[in-house]
Amino acid sequence: MRVSGRPRKGLPMEKRRVSIFDTTLRDGEQAPCNSMKPQEKLELALRIEALGVDVVETGFPASSPAETEATRLISRHLTRARFTTFCRAVRSDIDCAVAAGGTRNHEVQILATSSELHLDRKRRISRKESIDEIVECVTHARRMGVPYISLALEDASRGSDELLRAQIEAGVDAGITCVVAADTSGCMTPAEYGELMGKVRSWTPPPLSVFTHCHEDFGLSTANTLAGLQAGADGVQTTVGGIGERAGNAALEELVALLSYKSDSLGLYTDIDTVAMYGVYEALRDIIGLEQPRNKAIFGTYAFGSAAGIHQAGILRDPATYEFVEPDRFGRERSLLIARHSGRSVLRHLLENMRVDVDDDRMEALYRRHITERVGGDCEDISVLRRRLADELLTVGAAH
Repeated sequence: MRVSGRPRKGLPMEKRRVSIFDTTLRDGEQAPCNSMKPQEKLELALRIEALGVDVVETGFPASSPAETEATRLISRHLTRARFTTFCRAVRSDIDCAVAAGGTRNHEVQILATSSELHLDRKRRISRKESIDEIVECVTHARRMGVPYISLALEDASRGSDELLRAQIEAGVDAGITCVVAADTSGCMTPAEYGELMGKVRSWTPPPLSVFTHCHEDFGLSTANTLAGLQAGADGVQTTVGGIGERAGNAALEELVALLSYKSDSLGLYTDIDTVAMYGVYEALRDIIGLEQPRNKAIFGTYAFGSAAGIHQAGILRDPATYEFVEPDRFGRERSLLIARHSGRSVLRHLLENMRVDVDDDRMEALYRRHITERVGGDCEDISVLRRRLADELLTVGAAH
């Protein structure tokens, strides 16, 4: 169902549910180049399904026996979400996918070559040949009894309108159920991607759905995904933690957080379990050996940590002063970090909690020794400072 961008006067905006298509199990292979084992993929697939996503991509069955086995396992254990297999526009890829996962609840995603650059320099085929292989593969999948077929337009962001429209219309006539417009090189701005998605939506007749697929090369994958939704897309392709080729893909947690807080103004919502997402991310990091970045939105080590004295003073009075996004809503905890630009407020806070009174001179001495002149340059958690203060002040107090 599509929703108009403007509500009628005096009435609340009608909200449209965003369908979530998760490609973590395929795109996760690229991040640290550690391939997941089939059983590990199954574990993650079940956890991702439990979050409430609508579609879980199993990977690329034709690429290896391990991917085939992962598809076999996942297709037999998912209980609610649909599963998708990634296939080139090659009949044998589809045969392999169906042999592994069967047809029940199965979506085959067929990759189309959707820019002149890729046609000429990568595939070295004509526009007509690209359309012919789409029609052949979609028809083949339909004959095999596959109920859902998505057409993924690779490099759509650099394809001409004529090429994209011809491929979509050919796919629709052949029997696709969904179109995915990919900004494969991450080259677009939100305005550009929104315009592209508006065109794709106009060329894809309801009830067929349209999905986004955005990359992070300019740091715009979440913004572009949102622009695509606002232009009429029905759903999004994301990955947990934003893992994927090069700089990565649109991050599940960023989009979910955005829709959690901006649902009313955007007229969009999702029912993903926000609290459980971080546990899935930790499991993914453990499986593929991915280090946790310090400054990533929602899932970064310090995403909910404050080290600046001005921020800490506000947070100690009311966290809302500097926290628009609430950590506990996403399975995280707030942290106050001690650095050389931390202020006296955090020191006073600790001393008050320890019920230790010090005069101004002693306060300044403690501030210099434990904060501004502290040995070591890394941030440390407030609990570390508390232990040092306890060792210094309470031990001395007991001795007297």
